[in-house]
Amino acid sequence: MRAVVFESYGLPDVLKIREMEKPTPKDDEILVKVRASSVNIAEWYAMTGLPLARIGGGLFKPKDTRLGVDFSGVVEAVGSQVKDFKRGDEVFGGRDGAYAEYVTVRNAIAHKPAILTFEEAASIPTAAITALQGLRDHGRIEPGQKVLIHGASGGVGSFAIQIAKAFGAEVTAVCSTQNVEHARSLGADHVIDYTKEDFTQIGQKFDLLLNVNGGRSWSVYKRVLKPEGIFVLVGGPRTPFIGPLSLLIKTRIAMLGASQKFAFFMAKFNREDFALLKDLVETGKVKPFVERTYPMTHIADAMRQLGAGHVQGKIVVTMR
Repeated sequence: MRAVVFESYGLPDVLKIREMEKPTPKDDEILVKVRASSVNIAEWYAMTGLPLARIGGGLFKPKDTRLGVDFSGVVEAVGSQVKDFKRGDEVFGGRDGAYAEYVTVRNAIAHKPAILTFEEAASIPTAAITALQGLRDHGRIEPGQKVLIHGASGGVGSFAIQIAKAFGAEVTAVCSTQNVEHARSLGADHVIDYTKEDFTQIGQKFDLLLNVNGGRSWSVYKRVLKPEGIFVLVGGPRTPFIGPLSLLIKTRIAMLGASQKFAFFMAKFNREDFALLKDLVETGKVKPFVERTYPMTHIADAMRQLGAGHVQGKIVVTMR
């Protein structure tokens, strides 16, 4: 099978397509012929060798040369212990090394909603799971709450608007001029163009602030949080050294003694949340948005667009 690999750290030109051995599913695994995958900022960090990423991924060169997590495709084979899936099922899920023609997976998988294309389904896993867990598990979202999403137009932000609305919240989205209509189309009740208006000066207080890409300091964010509000950090400044870690450390220190709560997390895949997202899609509460699709042979171009920033929704790569 073909797979995308990176044998050294660097910009997208380090990405190569190599022939690799097709995986064989174990008794509890599902073999999926991948139709599409989507790109995430974590893959950019790994590819470029962000120092924090090198700690576990190889100091001088990558230990694991495979990239990609999100996938959609068709089940080709199942292990003897697998009961919920069969050959021919259309599925989506998450698995390391998903920029490939085949992957094996255990739990992070669900049947693909019939109303979605493979490209749309591949855009869901990392971004939507992150938005869901950030709002529900760490933000403790409740119906009627006022929720602010800072960085509301990319993959996580686009899903966060819709998921927050599905939970019954009143959503304010913060984004740039070019993304205002996109945020409105996803259901945001209020949209603030940060190039024209400072969201900290609007006189509103929020129960929950989901910070996807904003790099403002805690002293700024606390102005718009209610005394018992929750600040959830799922991203941060793309510094060349440690990514969101600097904002995480500064925020934790600055919040000592504050009445508001703070959460920073890494999303964890599980079959239950994939099933919930499938239901949200099928009931019309969540719809993926794919800005552009690239073939596997143009994976470097897909990563360049991701690295340039200001993507609406997701960038998808098809395995052809």
